[in-house]
Amino acid sequence: MKKYISLLCLFLLFILSSYHTIKTRAAEIPSELYAKAAILMDGTNQRVLFGKEEKTELPMASTTKIMTCLYTLEHGNLSDVVTFSERAASAPKVHLGAKAGSQFLLSDLLYALMLESYNDAAIAIAEHLGGSVEAFCQAMTEEARSYGCYQTSFETPNGLDSDNHYTTCYDLAILTCHALNNKDFRSIIQESSYTIKEITGGQIYSLSNKDAFLTSYPGAIGVKTGFTNGAGYCFVGAVETDDRLLISVVLGSGWPPNRSYKWKDTRKLMDYGIENFENVTISLGDDIPGQLPVDHGQAQVCDISQPGTVTLLLNPEEEKAVCTADLLPSLNAPVREGDSVGTVTLSINGEIYRKYPVKVAADTERINYRWCLDRLLEKYFYG
Repeated sequence: MKKYISLLCLFLLFILSSYHTIKTRAAEIPSELYAKAAILMDGTNQRVLFGKEEKTELPMASTTKIMTCLYTLEHGNLSDVVTFSERAASAPKVHLGAKAGSQFLLSDLLYALMLESYNDAAIAIAEHLGGSVEAFCQAMTEEARSYGCYQTSFETPNGLDSDNHYTTCYDLAILTCHALNNKDFRSIIQESSYTIKEITGGQIYSLSNKDAFLTSYPGAIGVKTGFTNGAGYCFVGAVETDDRLLISVVLGSGWPPNRSYKWKDTRKLMDYGIENFENVTISLGDDIPGQLPVDHGQAQVCDISQPGTVTLLLNPEEEKAVCTADLLPSLNAPVREGDSVGTVTLSINGEIYRKYPVKVAADTERINYRWCLDRLLEKYFYG
């Protein structure tokens, strides 16, 4: 009997040791990435979960086409007919190979752009929407700025190397967050294959999605590959499960013949996000009173709004969230609904994540002679 008990104890110790090893391994931050720069972002709220040189400006190759596609979906008419110019027809490989004068539906060219990453499709789209490649790229840059991508400059619509064409992993992840909010964008990048037809001659083109990550990782929904001699291998990935949306970016993830490095880096980032983070709901209003005193007001106090809760992906082993309130001690009438009375600051491991406004919930008028008279009449004549 003692022998069996000893064996059982050894077995339990082995299980506990294995569990500890697994937990320790799972908690490791991605290291030894091939990429020059990388990021893992929570696509729901744009919080950075991991970064490596994520704000370093680098060329981004055909991941540029994420913006080309999004801008077209937001500003173009997908039923438009697009005619290939000489410039579009002479775009270098990878290309559709259509001749000048060829015509396609704008909607079809977006599939050629995103599935096969055709450079001539990007030129044709840019000229159609912008009037010129240069004007289109300027418009894309300005649009990216409106998203908060302040370290991004587009000089080509296809991502071919150019002196003033660059972004950062952070900006590219932010841009992808916006793109994934567009249902048509999501639909395009998840197609495994698609067929388009040239309008005038009827030539058929069969397109296949070159995103191998899409079919090799659970929950993968895209997004875009890229390669140039200057940028190296690049990839923007996205994984969506029931409770999270993760976006990864790797730039400069090896050069030929190391085509697989970008996939290895992306899997490492996504594994880290899946294994080490869980949704945590944080109450922002625990330290906030329901009312604040009002000086010279027709009411002595006024109600203030509660910021409510926020749900974030946190690493429970490594991250601690703390809320601190900074409110005015009192208000001076008149007070209007929506007036700011302070903020709640949410910090994670001592670093500010976001500030949330606290506001007045209802009007409070200032004491005046008419109000005083009404109170006197109420007290001495109507009381």
